Order: sequence, then C-alpha cells, then structure tokens
Amino acid sequence: MTIFVGRLVQVQVFEAPGLAAQARDGRMTTVNVPAHRGDITDRNGVVLATSVDRYTISADPWAIQKFRGGSRTDAAGSPVADGALGVAQLLAPVLGRDRAELAAQINGDSRYVVLARNVEPDKQREISALRLAAVIRTELVSQRVYPQKTIAGPLLGFVDADQVGQGGLERAFDDLLAGQAGSETFERSLDGVRIPGGQSMSTPAVPGGDVQLTIDSEVQWKAQSSLDDMVRRSGAAFGIALVVDLQTGEMLAIADSGSVDPNDRSNADVARGSRAVQDIFDPGSTAKVITMAAALETGAWAVDSQFTVPFRFTTPNGQSFRDSHDHPTWNLTLAGILARSSNTGTVQVAEKIPPQVQYDFMHKFGFGQPTGLNLPGESNGILHPVDRWDGRTRYAVTFGQGVSVNAVQALDVFSTVGNGGVNVPPVLVKGTRVPGGELVPTARAAGTRVISAETSTTLLHMMEEVTGEDGTAASAQIPGYRVAGKTGTAQIIMPGKATTYMSSFVGVAPADAPRFAVGVFLKSPRTSIYGGVVAAPVFRDVMSFVLQKEGVPPSAPAPDPLPLTW
Repeated sequence: MTIFVGRLVQVQVFEAPGLAAQARDGRMTTVNVPAHRGDITDRNGVVLATSVDRYTISADPWAIQKFRGGSRTDAAGSPVADGALGVAQLLAPVLGRDRAELAAQINGDSRYVVLARNVEPDKQREISALRLAAVIRTELVSQRVYPQKTIAGPLLGFVDADQVGQGGLERAFDDLLAGQAGSETFERSLDGVRIPGGQSMSTPAVPGGDVQLTIDSEVQWKAQSSLDDMVRRSGAAFGIALVVDLQTGEMLAIADSGSVDPNDRSNADVARGSRAVQDIFDPGSTAKVITMAAALETGAWAVDSQFTVPFRFTTPNGQSFRDSHDHPTWNLTLAGILARSSNTGTVQVAEKIPPQVQYDFMHKFGFGQPTGLNLPGESNGILHPVDRWDGRTRYAVTFGQGVSVNAVQALDVFSTVGNGGVNVPPVLVKGTRVPGGELVPTARAAGTRVISAETSTTLLHMMEEVTGEDGTAASAQIPGYRVAGKTGTAQIIMPGKATTYMSSFVGVAPADAPRFAVGVFLKSPRTSIYGGVVAAPVFRDVMSFVLQKEGVPPSAPAPDPLPLTW
C-alpha cells in the first residue's frame, strides 16, 4: 500500500505537469494557412491573374474502417452502410464520383488518400454538412486563375502546384506576389476532430501585393487578334506585335501569336515566355534608320544628297553587295535610299561614317543592351565591338546584318526617333501595391538624348516617304493620319536548312505629332517575305485601333514630299 500510494503521489503531484504537457503535445497538430497571392492587373485594373480559395479533399482509410452508418440515411433515403461503402454512399454524389469506385479507393490501411483537388467552396460546404470530419478532411488551398485566358498569356507566366512563380511576370515578381503563409496549431482528438475549447494558437497569413501593368488588355487583344490572323493567312511560323506610348514609354501591348492560356498546364508552351524579348534576329532594313540618323547627325550627308545606286555595288575593300531585287541603276537622294530600302545605296552612305561612329549610334539606340523590362529569359542581342568587325561586317551592319536584336530593341529605335530623339527605356509595370495600400509607381530611368530634335524631325519626314506610293510600305497608310515607318526583310541562315526570313514593319503615328509606335515581326512567312506586304497591314490595323481608342486627332496636312530621285 505504501508503494502504491507513493507511486500515485509521484505521478499525480511531481510528474503530473510533464505528463499533461506530453499528452497535450500528442494532441496538437499544425496546419498551414496559405497566403492569398496578389493580383496582376492591366493599366485599367482589369484582372489578368488572381487567386481563389479552393479545397483539397482527402480521406483516412484506416479510420474509415471504424465508420458506422448507424441510423443515418443517404440522399435517396436509403440506410447508410458501415465502413468504406457507407462513406462512399454519402460522399460520391457530392464529388460526382461512382460509389463503388470511390469505396474501393478509400478502402485500406493507409492514413491519407487524396480524393479531389481544387474543389470550390460550395462543394466543400456540402461535404462539411455530411458530418464526416473524423474520416474526410477538407484542406484550404489557393488556386491561381487567369480570367482573361490567352490575353498576354506568355507575358504573365504561371505558378506551380506550390503557388511559386515559374515564368514571366509571375516569376519576376514572385517575392511581392507570394505573400507569407500563416499557420494554425490546435488540439485534436484521436479520430482527428478538433477539440472545442482546446488550446490553440495561430499566425495569420500575410497576403501578397498586387502588380499593375502598363498593358491595356483591349489593345493587347487587338494586337494578338490581328497578328494571329496574319500568321494564319501568310503561313508564318510565328509573329510578334508591340505597342508603346511614346510620351511615357509605357508598353500597351506585348503580343505573341498563338498565345497560350496559363489556365491550361497541358500545353508546354505555357513555360516558354514571350518571344518579344527572348528571340533574337538580324533587324534587317529597319536598322537603316540608325545609319540615316548617323549620316544626318554627323553632317556626313544631307537629306537631298545625291547617289548613283546600281543593283550591285562593290566597296573599295572589295566587298560586293546587292539589293533585294534586280533593278536598273537609280539616281536616288538620301531620302530615296531609305524609301526604296536600297542596300547598295546604304553601303555608299556608310563610306563617310567611320565604323566606331556607326557602333556608337547603334549602342546609343539600345542594341546589345537590356531593354529594362526585366523579363525572365531576355536576351541582350548581339552587337560585337568594332575591333571584331571584318571588312564585310563594317558595311553589313549599316543595313541590319551582322547584328542581332530582340523585337523590343528593334521597336526602341523608332520610339527614340518618334520621341524627338530622346531614348526613354520602355516600361511594363506601372506600379505595385501592398494589401490595403496605395499604388507605388515604378521608378523610371531618365531619358537620354541620342539625336537632335532636328534630326528626329527630318528622319520622320524621310520615313513618311517609306509609306508613300513610291515607298515599300504603302499598305501601312491610315486614312486621316500621317504614318512614318520602315520595312525590314532580314535573311536568316538556318544550319542545314534553306534560308528563311524575319519580315517586319515598325512605324509611328501621327508622324506630325507622334503618340504611339507599333512594331510587327513575322518569322518565315510563305506568301511573301517582304515586311511591306505581310507586316505593314497588321501595323495598320493595330495602330488604327489605338489612335481611335485614345481619341488622337487627325494629322495636319502633310508638307511637300521630299525628293527621292534626281
């Protein structure tokens, strides 16, 4: 008796607090509380990416073996069986599952079997009403959804099963969007049910911040739609279309043909990202604008300087160049060389532009440098230093060969010219917002003057002739507005395959008071390789839409055309 009493005192007095704590620890469980991932919206607040509450439904087959139907009845009024059959009898109609198949899945000795994922809250409430908490769990999770579907799909990227950004803007702004998960710790009984009034503690989840883009979802839709139509009609491999507001540098559209829907993870292209910054190519004749800028800015040539332009021309160092199609010898001015996109004429212009000067202008216009958009997978392109240029490259770069750019870099040249000669880095993110806070505008880099305002005005006038009846892009004309731009047909040498092309047109409007620049690029079109034929019509459609949407007034009458011949 003494030993018994002594042991009782030891357990109930001296060891009681430790044993109670040990028992309590055994009853405690911790569950994660997911953070709400922030939204990505367009410039007008249209939601492009958001998160919604969903539930994962799981079963405890080991506990289900002890389930008793008792006096319960199912939805049809039939008595509920014991064990897995009874649970399936109640649960199958709610999940839309076959009763026998579900019973087989939850019959066994394991402790955890997932029955359904991404279940909506109304279904979760139906499951909770079945009073199966001891054997069926409903775990709150977050699901990422993209309400606009394919609109800006490659730009947005996607998230994985753990809600971590894996591409595009989702990855670039993951730290801001993700927030911070919370947790909840509480006591539960042996059958897994939370003990009412038991000890509990929680750390609330911190929701993620929002990202507001400069993209206009309506302009993005128009760019994608027009691009997809031309890709289909021309048989091109793919296309890219870009729209930028020249006054702010804000990108209104970054469109890829065949845009993916981030909601559909069965398509591997959802992880690819936007070709607008990832793919590089020779800019072709659109780069002639830089050569003309260098010629005018340095005073090497004037807009009415005269050239004799044959189909084929050999430089003093023995390099031979030719134009895209056979023609008799032309007598062209500097403006005429740009309007007719003559390679042999451009090579002659380059004779008075030292290689280092040509390189410096290409670098100042943004070639070989980051765009500033900071998108995953962006390529800086290829601009070799002058000491690596051989005798041919020294001339080839002047008409867009021997140098590679991405589409945004190609557009940036025309943005600079349209902005009075000042280069303003493009902007994709308007600002960010923490939950409950105000929008914090994105810091923007100061503009850099590349060419004088006078040279810019002259170039715009020269590029207007490109869209004139004697130019290479008459199909870019927009009734009521003056348009300045340049075509490009860049040859691409495919290893072991036939030569292909990147056909493009980049332009600004209105040419007398530039507001927007639009760039269109088509890879390997089959109906025509010329940018004036396949890319310029897309430019016309997209630019017309933007000008009308923004209520831009029509242009003033055009001045007298520049002389193209002599």
